[in-house]
Amino acid sequence: MMLSWGPLKGRIHPAGWSFITLGAGLSILFLFVWPVVGVLALVLTLGCAAFFRDPERVGPKSTQAIVSPADGVLVDICHAKPPAEVGRYREGNWVRLSIFLSLFDAHVTRMPQKGRVLMTTYHKGQFFNASLDKASQKNERNTVVLEAEGTTMMITQIAGLIARRIVCDVSIGDQVMRGQAFGIIRFGSRVDVYLPDDVEIFVQKGQKMVSGETVLAKRA
Repeated sequence: MMLSWGPLKGRIHPAGWSFITLGAGLSILFLFVWPVVGVLALVLTLGCAAFFRDPERVGPKSTQAIVSPADGVLVDICHAKPPAEVGRYREGNWVRLSIFLSLFDAHVTRMPQKGRVLMTTYHKGQFFNASLDKASQKNERNTVVLEAEGTTMMITQIAGLIARRIVCDVSIGDQVMRGQAFGIIRFGSRVDVYLPDDVEIFVQKGQKMVSGETVLAKRA
């Protein structure tokens, strides 16, 4: 289903419909028996719809461009090893770009490049504030390892203080397109991207990211 009003412009991710349907039902009920609560429930339902929006995005023309997998603010760029659970894929030198998603950002996560999924792995962890650096190693997370024309990269969906549910819709062997939605993190979170350290970085800390559009880097 497509929506076209302001912050609700775009599709709604399937993971959001149960929340939206419940909220709409409660809103209608309370509007008749307790109008003030009904209005509040309606506002929360609209906010929920905005949270689960999956807006249309137009990527760059360059096939070498690696795009942001998430909306939000780039809170860190550093050299770091990927999560331990990816095993042999940790070998080599990596640059980690960390994006913090507030409650007001669209939480659909997208593929940074066209390629093939080599691995998906889930790690049960804690729920520290996703804006903290330790969230990358301590929090609950799901990592996707992607091979893009000979270049390996990783996308880690990280649950935050409020987020308690990670959805990943791809499996090993799937062929994916750049900008393709592959999952969602419910209610405030973080996404880390691990790239080989020989890529050319085009973004800086504090910059606003737009998933599927902002060019993070280009392959060497």
